[in-house]
Amino acid sequence: MTVTALLVSHDGARWLPAVLTGLIGQTHPVDRVVVVDTTSRDDSVDLVRAALGRAELEARSAVEVVPGSTSYPAAVRRGLDLAAGLPGSEGDADEWIWLLHDDSNPEPTALAALLAAAAEHPDAAILGPKLREWPSLRRLLEVGLTITGTGRRETGLERGEYDQGQHDAVREVLAVNTAGMLVRRRVLESLGGLDEELPIFGNDIDFGWRAALAGHRTLVVPQAVVFHAEAAHRGVRRTPLTGRHTHYQERRAALFTSLANVSTRGFAWQYVRLFVGSLLRVVGFLAVRSAGEALDELAAALSVHGRPGQLRAARRERARRRTGEPQQEAARRLLAPAWLPYRHGLDFVTDLASAATNQAADVAERRRLARAAAAEPARVPPGERRGSSASRGEDDEEAYLTDTGLVARFFTNPVAVVLVLFGVLALVAGREAFGTITGGALSPVPESAGDWWRLHVTTWHPLGTGTDVPAPAYVLPFAVAASVLLGHTGAVVSGLMLLAVPVAAWGAWRLLKVVGRLVDPLGLPRWLVVWGALSYALVPVTSGAWAEGRFGTVAVAALLPWAAHAALGFVDPDSDRRWRAAWRTALLLALGAAFVPGFWLFALLATAVVLGSAALIAPRLLRERDSWGPPVVAVAATPVLLAPWLLPLLTTGSASGLLLEAGRLTVDQVTFGGLVTGRLNDLGAPWWLGAVLGLLAFAALVPRRTRVPVLICWLVALAAAVVSGVLSHVRLDLPSVSTRPSLGLFVVILQGTAVVAVVLGADAYLRRLADHHPWWQRGFATVLAVVAAAVPVGGLGWWLTTPDNAMARDAEQAVPVYMQQSSLLGQEHGVLVLEGSVDDGIGYRIRRDDGTTVGEDEVLTLADEDTGLTDDVRALVSSPTPAVVAALGDRGVEYVVLGSPADGRVSALLDATAGLEQASAEDRSTRAWRVDRPLDPAAVDGSGAWWRTALLVVQAAALVVALVLAAPTVRQRREVRRDA
Repeated sequence: MTVTALLVSHDGARWLPAVLTGLIGQTHPVDRVVVVDTTSRDDSVDLVRAALGRAELEARSAVEVVPGSTSYPAAVRRGLDLAAGLPGSEGDADEWIWLLHDDSNPEPTALAALLAAAAEHPDAAILGPKLREWPSLRRLLEVGLTITGTGRRETGLERGEYDQGQHDAVREVLAVNTAGMLVRRRVLESLGGLDEELPIFGNDIDFGWRAALAGHRTLVVPQAVVFHAEAAHRGVRRTPLTGRHTHYQERRAALFTSLANVSTRGFAWQYVRLFVGSLLRVVGFLAVRSAGEALDELAAALSVHGRPGQLRAARRERARRRTGEPQQEAARRLLAPAWLPYRHGLDFVTDLASAATNQAADVAERRRLARAAAAEPARVPPGERRGSSASRGEDDEEAYLTDTGLVARFFTNPVAVVLVLFGVLALVAGREAFGTITGGALSPVPESAGDWWRLHVTTWHPLGTGTDVPAPAYVLPFAVAASVLLGHTGAVVSGLMLLAVPVAAWGAWRLLKVVGRLVDPLGLPRWLVVWGALSYALVPVTSGAWAEGRFGTVAVAALLPWAAHAALGFVDPDSDRRWRAAWRTALLLALGAAFVPGFWLFALLATAVVLGSAALIAPRLLRERDSWGPPVVAVAATPVLLAPWLLPLLTTGSASGLLLEAGRLTVDQVTFGGLVTGRLNDLGAPWWLGAVLGLLAFAALVPRRTRVPVLICWLVALAAAVVSGVLSHVRLDLPSVSTRPSLGLFVVILQGTAVVAVVLGADAYLRRLADHHPWWQRGFATVLAVVAAAVPVGGLGWWLTTPDNAMARDAEQAVPVYMQQSSLLGQEHGVLVLEGSVDDGIGYRIRRDDGTTVGEDEVLTLADEDTGLTDDVRALVSSPTPAVVAALGDRGVEYVVLGSPADGRVSALLDATAGLEQASAEDRSTRAWRVDRPLDPAAVDGSGAWWRTALLVVQAAALVVALVLAAPTVRQRREVRRDA
């Protein structure tokens, strides 16, 4: 019985001295040594030759350097060829090959223990040692190997398990690691060696599986110990075979091994299972923000499943060496239990939740320590002193709440009571939004979520006479929300209008707390934060946007504090958090711009101003990419996320849509006074509520302590006022109407900056009163507090009591019900609706399908006028002819309706026109006719550009990337280090 040690090395100089010492110092010495080096860039070869020369093994050893691209199986095969030429190898029928890596250090008794087990179990063909972690030396890595049904390498050990002799029984296993594997040479050669399709990872399990199917036994011998650094797996070094994609090679090896060796009966199921499982793993990696591993996972699945010929060849080769059904059943018993993958899945979910919880706790602890380090008892106002009956400090409050029940916690926390009460009253005040709502800027919702999905993905819309104007960007989030709500489209719009105020309050609360900590390490008093959150949350209501159904302005008002909160992450000292803040901001900017495109335009302007100012004031800050990169990425990624809407909007000549907002076109009544008081129309709250807020913001400039941040708020407000002032003089000549740009966004920004300024100024007043509090100052502060309280209290009270709004549950229908039902039969069953009179002018529109719904208003508003149809309508109401009626049929018009009150001169002409048959109308003052001419089913058909579909793919990919990069990091990335 002779033993040939076969060592493969690559850039292993940091481990080779210890490995060679362990190899040469074996109590049972090896007979021959073969070393194959794959072109190391360090002095590995010199170390090997020097060590073998000192041990007087030079005559019984061979060292050869092969190209760096040589795979591990090829290097082993070359080593076997070299061993065959060494002295004493001729005629040895019982030669053993001991495989070692350059980072696997055997204990002195390792080989002796392996050979003793071989003598005790003469039927064993492969033996392997117990692997322990190097350099820790005590942690277990492997005591035999197997593979699960999902292709996972399974060791049967707990993570980080220490070696306490608990796995020291010699037992049969499916496979052992090639780091220390002792294998009979005749078995290794009879099985064709290690598989070349597995160049670096997975060849050990594959070889053991093939050996088991061929009737050979594999034993793990725990008395033999080898310490393994796992340099390639851990990314400690890179090789030409792995590069930066270690996970790709490992997963590809797992998939190939499983599919190449599984039984014929289970192959089809395993093929589908592994592919679907790989897709789920991709989603899992994205969920933990490991985009690189997700891409490697997907690439590995495509590499294996996309090459069926390669799998067929591998399976034929394995089938040729199988001995029979008993061996297959024996190999099957050595595989991991079927339930094991599900336990691993449960462990993954548990780890994910634990990591997210620990991260949140870590953030909270960092903030608590920062507050504790910055707080000075002498500077804390009386109402905020620790242990004060007026207001407990946050640390004391947390300790206090831990000793009470949930109900007691709630009722002993006045802030929580006020916030919950505000939320309940907001829902009561917004009761008009329950159910189906229409009116003002709100059109009826479509029947199902599929209508919104079709509107989003199609490039040609059969609206009016057909148009390629893109659907508004908010259709996508509406479609997603409706799908989540099982197709209840009405609940999407109602939910937006109902929840916008509470969501805005929540976002403002979070924003003001962060702003307070940036301005003052002590933070803002809680009641100031409550006042600011509630005052801002009512802005979409008091401005009149809510009552008019302007869901675009309402949505942006809810999103603005969240976007500002995310943007504050740009100043975080941790660069990773700054980049996450960039992607969170980009997502929120894109969502806000989907409702009001000006949201992104204003963010672009603000970013340019801030970076330009920074370049002048502190140019050193912009020298690092981590400083200027996040805000640039945030504004640059937004157009990509909105690409299917933005680019077609520009190419179809509909760029005016960038200055409008979501919903049916309304007429802005914003004046200078409206901007100052935050009122969009006469449906808003009394003007004095806005005036009070403005006066308080002006008073916030007085305290010197917070004057700089308050001035910043005023500068932002000034920029918004200047932009809105310029836009107020712009006229947008749309195909159907001439209007001004939407200014709702700027009213929200002005009111929001005023709230922040008031809160900061009030904080300065309170800090000053903590040091000097004569009676007249306390009285003045009391008066200011009462005046300030009137803003949220008065706004909420007005909303609760006013019944005036433009939203109604049942909007009047100018089209009879039977015509509506007919229009659902196809696009050619359109209804031409005429409104107005000859004296005042007659307008027209074409109703198709279920009429104009939410998402279609903007398309029709921006669609070019069909001059041919306009000429036909003009002829129809002035001098109708059968040819004009036939033209209507060609355009897919089945009915003509003259809205109430019908002009008698027009109705008389239409009554006498050949081809028009009088039809019934539900309203006596409304007249209707049926077109008695053939209808063209393809009247509004059209074709869209292929690149619009490509933009949808780009958007989907960009959304996935942004969501992944914006997610918290809950998994440490593998760090790659280069050896010196």
